[in-house]
Amino acid sequence: MKKYAIAVGALLGLALLLGGLVAADKVKSGPQVGDEVPGPFHPLNVTGPNAGEKLCLYCKNGSNPVAMIFAHEVSTPLIQLIKKIDAATAKHEDEKLGSFVVFLGDTGDLEKKLKEVADKENIKHTILSVDNPAGPQAYKVAKNADVTVVLYTDHKVKANYAFAKGELKDKDINTIVASLSKILPKS
Repeated sequence: MKKYAIAVGALLGLALLLGGLVAADKVKSGPQVGDEVPGPFHPLNVTGPNAGEKLCLYCKNGSNPVAMIFAHEVSTPLIQLIKKIDAATAKHEDEKLGSFVVFLGDTGDLEKKLKEVADKENIKHTILSVDNPAGPQAYKVAKNADVTVVLYTDHKVKANYAFAKGELKDKDINTIVASLSKILPKS
């Protein structure tokens, strides 16, 4: 009986350890579901009507539904996500859906690259912008999160998705786009 208790205890300990490792792999970044969006910050807008200016996109969107993305680098899956968000933003213009991507890095070459991406991929409705490498402090964007997606409305987070480098896949992109229904007005 004692050996059985020791074996069960060892298995339980192993399960907790493995569970902790799996949980540690999940990236947590940005404001979480149920949180208030932290508020104003002023990235350099690379595209859109205020290109070349530091403008608060949080302020510009007000209490409207918003898809906000923080990214550390340009990647093919991220571009695919931006294109789908851009199409949804155009489609839901009447519901005032806003969308923007904040690239976290130094301007210079990044600014030029983002302009090229927007032109090549025909991104017209989603604002591409640049902020410092750490991002706005109050937003708590994790260093190990290559892409952080926050969907919010009325300044309240309804969905949050965070991905380490190389983790963003087509199924995730489809899930994010489908989750826009969480922030759009009900018909």
